[in-house]
Amino acid sequence: MILSIGEILADMIGTHTGDTLAFARYPGGAPFNVACNLARLGADVSFGGAVGDDLVGDFLADYAATCGFSTLHLRCDPARNTTLAFVELSPDGERSFCFYRKNTADYHIDVAAIAPLIERADIVHLGSLMLSEPEGRAVADAVIELAHRVGKRISFDVNFRDDIYRDTAEAVAIYSRYIAAADIVKYSEDELCLFTGEATTEAAVASLRAAGAGEGSTSLTFVTLGARGSLCVMGGEVYTADTIAVSPVDTTGAGDAFLSGVLSVLDGRPSPTAEEVTRALRLGNICGGLTTTTLGAISPALTAGAVADRLGKTI
Repeated sequence: MILSIGEILADMIGTHTGDTLAFARYPGGAPFNVACNLARLGADVSFGGAVGDDLVGDFLADYAATCGFSTLHLRCDPARNTTLAFVELSPDGERSFCFYRKNTADYHIDVAAIAPLIERADIVHLGSLMLSEPEGRAVADAVIELAHRVGKRISFDVNFRDDIYRDTAEAVAIYSRYIAAADIVKYSEDELCLFTGEATTEAAVASLRAAGAGEGSTSLTFVTLGARGSLCVMGGEVYTADTIAVSPVDTTGAGDAFLSGVLSVLDGRPSPTAEEVTRALRLGNICGGLTTTTLGAISPALTAGAVADRLGKTI
């Protein structure tokens, strides 16, 4: 079972009509997106998070109840509002974010309440938005400590949002602790260069290879490369896979969908083979590509049937 923990929020996605920019509400939050997509793939997945006691929180709670999670632990915080992320799209579907998130519910998670889920999970996936706040870092620390104590693997999506940090260098230092604690890490190409301190993707990948070449290393680092597909560094070796051709409408959630595909393959496989890693990359690329074809981070285009059909065509 995969347990995803972290932010659940409303993505307010803007579309231009003449001189008007109108926002439509969609469920979002990277770890929630990961969990929803895993459920759509038929995986055994649970989610833990928090929403505010408000209209948006009610909307998200109602949506989460329909997702098919094995277990849902969604705390309703009576003292805080639900987080909002306003998203504007460029003509090619690329997005810009603005968060309304001051003392909101997403990073006030009750770790004690979800401890039994951590003990049942194979992989515990953590979102990163919580790391911008001391309370959120305390949540992440408690989750990692318990997960490692009971022998669970930690998955961590870097998903760096510089607009919620005053100082990028400080943010990189904070994130680096959690990257080091994780067994499975996912970067975008830009994030990889930022966090390795290298100027090029090639140099950054070389540094990952050197770091992972030690005997007995079981860490997995995944990097999304946009239209060039994705790669994984495992044990000093690099594995790659091409993506699928799509006409993107909205890239919101594409990285989350990629990671959902990856985790669905890694669940129950603590020491994946090269073939399994390559399959994870292919499946992740398909999930990410399908998600970009509709508005919103959780796409109706991403179904187990659609993924299986595309996967057969890419082998």
